[in-house]
Amino acid sequence: MISDDLIKAQLAKTLKTTDFPVLGKKYAGKVRDCYIKDNRRIIVVTDRISAFDVVLGTIPFKGQVLNQMAAYWFEVTKQLVSNHVLEVPDPTVMIATECEIIPVEFVMRSYVTGVTTTSIWYHYSHGARRFCGHDLPDGMRKNQKLDRPILTPSTKADKGGHDQSVSRDEVLASGALTPAEFDRAAEMCARVFAFGQSLASQRGLILVDTKYEIGRRRDGSLCFVDEVHTPDSSRYWYADDYQARFDRGEEPRGLDKEYVRHALAAQGYTGDGAPPPLTDEVRCEASRRYMALYEIVTGREFVPNFDEPLARIRKNLKF
Repeated sequence: MISDDLIKAQLAKTLKTTDFPVLGKKYAGKVRDCYIKDNRRIIVVTDRISAFDVVLGTIPFKGQVLNQMAAYWFEVTKQLVSNHVLEVPDPTVMIATECEIIPVEFVMRSYVTGVTTTSIWYHYSHGARRFCGHDLPDGMRKNQKLDRPILTPSTKADKGGHDQSVSRDEVLASGALTPAEFDRAAEMCARVFAFGQSLASQRGLILVDTKYEIGRRRDGSLCFVDEVHTPDSSRYWYADDYQARFDRGEEPRGLDKEYVRHALAAQGYTGDGAPPPLTDEVRCEASRRYMALYEIVTGREFVPNFDEPLARIRKNLKF
């Protein structure tokens, strides 16, 4: 793990945005700047962080962690499900086959938890006993394990909008997928989630929940896109003291961006209106957690790249 001084020094050097017209038509998401040209998608993972469907600021080295962790998971799961990766030419860049992105997020959950309005705990604590088509028993507590993992799809809102949790029937009614495609996607998600939970367990972690994004290739086949099991898309808890903390009614120890959500929720912000600015303390601690999770999950040392990112990307992509 790098020193606190180096993390603090990087606060003013984060990658906030990019502008590379030569790479193709640009689409800027909450975190990724994508360039589309010649049936390829060049994905630049910035240091932006979002929560509650809002971009909050930047976190040092976050883009590098996300890109390299996604590359790791795409590599170790490619025998289980197909993905869109072609190459990773830069610490924060992934080049992929261009796919039609399915306008649905496929969220796998194995615990009743969360703080956002799309979370299963939010709905359960407000009296719901059916969530995304799944019946839930009475008497469950926050952070309790479900009997089995469940798939809980979510709509993908435009910038400024809020995602909505939906059922299989609602997804099919929207026309986003055929029944056969939905069931194929659900099977893909269940398979990779089980693999991810097993690998996380070997590393002393619990993969609590995650979201997958799925694309449709030109030949109609489905594949995983965007990211897999990163701290942005997934919730991880330490396994060693989960049960003891749950028994005491305490929050589990986590290593993901849920820390940032909790920091904002402690200030009374849960998604409505303008968010309060992230403090340098929160930004640095989030950076530490991202890097620590990368090292625990992959078993590799995280080597931060201190080069000026825009010039480095131009050099590595040769333009």
